[in-house]
Amino acid sequence: MRPFYFARWPGFLKVSRMVLVVSLMLAIFQLPAHAQGKERPLKHPTVYRTIQVDGLSIFYREAGPKDAPTVLLLHGLPSSSRMFDPLFAQLSDHYHLIAPDYPGFGHSDWPDPKKFAYTFDHIAEIMNHLTEALGLPRYTLYMQDYGGPVGFRMVLVHPERIEALIVQNAVAHNGGLGAIWKTRRAFWADRFSNESALRANLLSLATTRTRHLGSDPSVEGYAPDLWTDEFAFLSQPGQVDIQSDLFYDYRTNVDSYPKWQAWMRERQPRLLVIWGKYDPSFDISEPEGYRRDVPNAEVHIIDAGHFALDTRADEIAALVDQFLKRQK
Repeated sequence: MRPFYFARWPGFLKVSRMVLVVSLMLAIFQLPAHAQGKERPLKHPTVYRTIQVDGLSIFYREAGPKDAPTVLLLHGLPSSSRMFDPLFAQLSDHYHLIAPDYPGFGHSDWPDPKKFAYTFDHIAEIMNHLTEALGLPRYTLYMQDYGGPVGFRMVLVHPERIEALIVQNAVAHNGGLGAIWKTRRAFWADRFSNESALRANLLSLATTRTRHLGSDPSVEGYAPDLWTDEFAFLSQPGQVDIQSDLFYDYRTNVDSYPKWQAWMRERQPRLLVIWGKYDPSFDISEPEGYRRDVPNAEVHIIDAGHFALDTRADEIAALVDQFLKRQK
């Protein structure tokens, strides 16, 4: 006769297997959503809307609870509000986020430049009217690249609306314009003689790619879609004229820098500066220019390019979140 434990062994194995399976299932269900191969579902997913402003259809992305602090995100060249998708995915459960496309960009109307003035004054005016149409009395401005000259114009017209400023690779000092701006300054001085050189310098596929990569040694971190999609946008009918007109007006930004600096020195706004150090267009000295104007500014130099959200969205989202929480 076999010992008792041998007689019960097959049943014991069956019970053990069952316990193991149940334990594994419970462990899996207790893992965070991202560890199960799923992203945590957002309570406030992004919605995509258009609104009529000054006779134009203006597209914007919106997410987050409307009673939360509002952040108005202003994009650069040749991007659109799509550049802020990574921030929307991480911040929309805690902040009310709105990112519009300027006229002539993205999914907003592209009026004929013969009938519409593509100037930074005009775009800032439309963006101010957008905030009024959306009922935004107060907000933090997040400004990247072209978002700087648009945003600072908005600030000077309605300083009472500004809770804080977030600057990400946007210039407000002449010293922040790097060597690549030599061709561009020549264009401002003599548009007719330098138009073709400017278009090659600013709007080519090679430049569009370089705008993202800059001098970053980790090029494998950049999706090629970033520049091919933007170049496809720049290649649409009418875009060359639109972008050339707007860039010709960029000279007025340089003339306006002293006014923006004076406002910052006088008002001492709550300011966060995030700077991708591999930027090929803007000089690495620019963040210190902001700190001279606003000594209490929070400044972070990060391993990223001109469009720092390309590769450092998690880091930037954390910095923005920490900054905004301190502003409450």
